[in-house]
Amino acid sequence: MRASDAERERVAETLREAVAEGRLEMDEFEQRLEAAFKARTHGELVPLVRDLPVPGGIVPPVTGAVAGRKGSSAGWPARIGGEPTSSGAFAFWGGFSRKGRWTVGRQFTAFAMWGGGEIDLREARFAERDVVIRCFTIMGGMQVTVPPDLNVQVRGFGIMGGFGEHSKLDEEPEPDPDSPRVKVTGFALMGGVGVEWKRSRAEKRRLKEQEQERLRLEKPDAGDGRKELG
Repeated sequence: MRASDAERERVAETLREAVAEGRLEMDEFEQRLEAAFKARTHGELVPLVRDLPVPGGIVPPVTGAVAGRKGSSAGWPARIGGEPTSSGAFAFWGGFSRKGRWTVGRQFTAFAMWGGGEIDLREARFAERDVVIRCFTIMGGMQVTVPPDLNVQVRGFGIMGGFGEHSKLDEEPEPDPDSPRVKVTGFALMGGVGVEWKRSRAEKRRLKEQEQERLRLEKPDAGDGRKELG
């Protein structure tokens, strides 16, 4: 299939990020960049970024879990890209909820007046790498729940209310460099907006199973102990 100018530019941006992160040497970066702008088909573009952690598009996602990560299964590149399923939410004397497997648009705007809303990003996909979530509430409340390894910045403010962040983790949140960059902004008037770092039930179950397996492997065999004592 013929490649478009937009696809060539996306590959070029991936290469720029890779050299900035130290994944590519400058001479290799220049060679790949030149090849990207000369490419005419997808088949010519794919090898240029196949070994780099990049999102969506024509680039195959990075598969496999990364040992030691405690976030959302360390599969962020595969969760970036696609058409958004929701770009906003509204509540008046009621509530709204966005959770589960949904795709967040580049800009998501939520408003609640005398009501409340829930925005859960723990299992969400993201249409683009950079996302802005705007939260506005008047005499209402809004909760944004995020996984431990998501890169989140909170820039909102409260007027006779609160706009803040807190964590339900045992350790400090550790953003994954491959995760989307999410900025939560807006204001709360006589109400509140909270951003909470929290693991999903599936993630908690996975960590519990890992801990149980670790303890099982470390536990000495009772039978061997009795044999030695005898």
